[in-house]
Amino acid sequence: MIRFHRVCFHRASLSPLCHLSPPSASPKLSTLRCARGRRFMTSRSASRLSCLAPVSPGGGEDGGGSSSNVSASVSATATEDDGTGYRLPPPEIRDIVDAPPVPALSFSPHRDKILFLKRRALPPLADLARPEEKLAGVRIDGYCNTRSRMSFYTGLGIHQLLPDGTLSPEKEITGIPDGGKINYVTWSNDGKHMAFSIRIDEDGNSSKPIVWVADVETGEARPLFKSEDIYLNTIFESFVWIDDSTLLVSTIPSSRGEPPKKPLVPPGPKTLSNEKSDVVQVRTFQDLLKDEYDADLFDYYATSQLVLASLDGTAKEVGPPAVYTSLDPSTDHKYLLVSSLHRPYSFIVPCGRFPKKVEVWTADGKFVRQLCDLPLAEDIPIASNSVRKGMRSINWRADKPSTLYWAETQDGGDAKVEVSPRDIVYMQSAEPLAGEEPEVLHKLDLRYGGISWCDDTLALVYESWYKTRRTRTWVISPGSNDVSPRILFDRSSEDVYSDPGSTMLRRTAAGAYVIAKIKKENDESTYVLLNGRGATPQGNVPFLDLFDINTGNKERIWESDKEKYYERVVALMSDQKEGDLRMEELKILTSKESKTENTQYFLQLWPDRKVQQITNFPHPYPQLASLQKEMIRYQRKDGVQLTATLYLPPGYDPSKDGPLPCLFWSYPGEFKSKDAASQVRGSPNEFAGIGSTSALLWLARRFAILSGPTIPIIGEGDEEANDRYVEQLVASAEAAVDEVVRRGVAHPSKIAVGGHSYGAFMTANLLAHAPQLFSCGIARSGAYNRTLTPFGFQNEDRTLWEATNVYVEMSPFMSADKIKKPILLIHGEEDNNPGTLTMQSDRFFNALKGHGALCRLVILPHESHGYSARESIMHVLWETDRWLQKYCVPNTSDADSSPDQSKERSDSADRVGTATGGGNPEFEDHSKLRRSLL
Repeated sequence: MIRFHRVCFHRASLSPLCHLSPPSASPKLSTLRCARGRRFMTSRSASRLSCLAPVSPGGGEDGGGSSSNVSASVSATATEDDGTGYRLPPPEIRDIVDAPPVPALSFSPHRDKILFLKRRALPPLADLARPEEKLAGVRIDGYCNTRSRMSFYTGLGIHQLLPDGTLSPEKEITGIPDGGKINYVTWSNDGKHMAFSIRIDEDGNSSKPIVWVADVETGEARPLFKSEDIYLNTIFESFVWIDDSTLLVSTIPSSRGEPPKKPLVPPGPKTLSNEKSDVVQVRTFQDLLKDEYDADLFDYYATSQLVLASLDGTAKEVGPPAVYTSLDPSTDHKYLLVSSLHRPYSFIVPCGRFPKKVEVWTADGKFVRQLCDLPLAEDIPIASNSVRKGMRSINWRADKPSTLYWAETQDGGDAKVEVSPRDIVYMQSAEPLAGEEPEVLHKLDLRYGGISWCDDTLALVYESWYKTRRTRTWVISPGSNDVSPRILFDRSSEDVYSDPGSTMLRRTAAGAYVIAKIKKENDESTYVLLNGRGATPQGNVPFLDLFDINTGNKERIWESDKEKYYERVVALMSDQKEGDLRMEELKILTSKESKTENTQYFLQLWPDRKVQQITNFPHPYPQLASLQKEMIRYQRKDGVQLTATLYLPPGYDPSKDGPLPCLFWSYPGEFKSKDAASQVRGSPNEFAGIGSTSALLWLARRFAILSGPTIPIIGEGDEEANDRYVEQLVASAEAAVDEVVRRGVAHPSKIAVGGHSYGAFMTANLLAHAPQLFSCGIARSGAYNRTLTPFGFQNEDRTLWEATNVYVEMSPFMSADKIKKPILLIHGEEDNNPGTLTMQSDRFFNALKGHGALCRLVILPHESHGYSARESIMHVLWETDRWLQKYCVPNTSDADSSPDQSKERSDSADRVGTATGGGNPEFEDHSKLRRSLL
């Protein structure tokens, strides 16, 4: 996937990391093995060994270490286990994970240069082992005064985009210290300079970051400040360009002393009170402030002094030291929108809900006025679409100078309150005249979701409501009070077949982004470009439509190849000129990939539609270049159409090779209708991207992989999806398993199930309620006892006390006595994800052990919800491969030769639905992954 960050877009997300190098710790293993009625024995080991692959701060860092650096004492055999140390998976898996990543790309503001941002592979565990402070939902590296585990670039190279679409030889940015860790790369508005931060290693530690600038023409880089003692504070904001030669930098106050010391004797007991009987319901947040000492630490690390710095080296402090969270220049660069946090802090919610002040300053740092001072928000209801009271989403209009807009809730922020309008959008100049009230721009009955600006005649306002999945787009004329708003699109957000696409934006001379208006020759109509994913029953076929904003007429001007390739429109490349864009001068950047060809980028030029390839990245894992991929469709017993992506190893022939062991890897999803749940998402022609912990790695071990089989949990009408969670979960899994067995590609007794986070929750439930389907399970970083998340989870809005049966029946912890198949539990010791506390796996393992289940628990030191360090990831792969080789590959049972196996599955699923309360209105699920796994 391409990710945009400011003007950058990235082929893949970066590996998270930190800095330093204390000794590495081994994974903690808890195991229980049993065999036919024998007594059980347990063991626990927490030995600490040296790192698998030490990585030097310099050149060795790029590869994250290689197998040749690994001590000979570290075993790579996936079937051995002495319970100690980090292990390596087999070479066929390890080589794919260690493949060097392709660079991230960033285009200059004028689209004439491409910056290649070079990256390393997996970081060493020593980076994650650096001490960190966990304060108010933020993890901080106190030595660097940055967020902990920051990813970084290792080098920068500029290519000129030549008129024929080819790239010039690389011009490397020079002057960067050896081993410098680069972050926050940003172009100046005129494209002549870049600013970025650098950290360097000092005696095994990474230094505090310093701002550097580079001249794009010469490639020479240098520190921005003449003084070597001015350091960035990047806990919240780093720096922004005010104009082409001036930056506003968030720095560590020069007067700051040593961190506060924790008192040996506490000043008193910690007291929480609700003597006013307020209703305060909060999700299971982690890393919260624990006491006043934590609050002092938060202030110490998060407080910044803002400094205006010019490229000529001059600098001056502006504003008082404060916990600044955002700095946003107006489109005409005359004003700043400045947000900051202040006390009183909270011990039950993260810093995003702390008291917040929003002010307008002049560009040279003088206070103009305060827009709002929002109080502590501990009482935001848990229902979806609930929001904070007061002004929110405060921004500058992209198409006007110095004009602010924002939304204010009319329902007190509580989604359960019925009111019309629900939200009002306001607009006002940065410095209004005396007595001038904010102008009402638009009123909405759903929840406000943002605005795309164009000019005084056109803007699009978005609103949505999760409960009904309704989404609406309004057309407004911001500069004409006599033009009534009208609805452009009104549809279900989960109906992907009806998605018209999103308007493409163009970059203005001021550096803002507005809706691109397109002009056709001899045509006075107003056209915009709609970029859509093009979901169809045969898979996604992305498109670009020329859309008449007044009549609604469409003309398809570009569409992906649907036979072999998957192509997407990535960016508009002809947006550097002012005014409407001429159709005959249109230029777009597209990506192109296939099942076996990795993503490359192309320029498409009108009017002759000339196509020019601009990248030629090598295949990241040529050993799997000829893998087989197919999007398959099948039906659940209640008639819901399901899809999955079936991957088979290179060279596999079912008629010759017979059925394979199979890994089933998925994540449930929630829907309001069967029709929406049955729609096809994704493309059969997408390249098989393989992440560092991807199930697709086992293609190299001759497994069939059933990736992402849809597990829709449907709650139609007034019914909640989780009311029949287990029944629908089992029915979906059964249909998928039956399909791969019917095709003859999966051995019916050699199918393993696995998942991460909510997928781990799914895995445990399937082993409890559908043990006939799977030989074993792998559950990573899951939550298994929903009574530990009593105020909602995923998208579940009801509390434990409102839907007790739902919470209990959905919790595999409550069904630990039913799990008889081997289950591998893996969890990061420092999991920071709401709800998936590490103790979820600890307690689930103990419940399984107490009932004699064959299980194993692996706790990864220093790892969070997603795993980052090379040692950890390699060990996770070793554990997983060992589990599959031991409990899936050789698995046999009497059912292997049974002609009635499918019928037995169906009968069993029927019994599960009855036993677990299928149809019970108090039973429910909400499954929606809010983060992408790194």
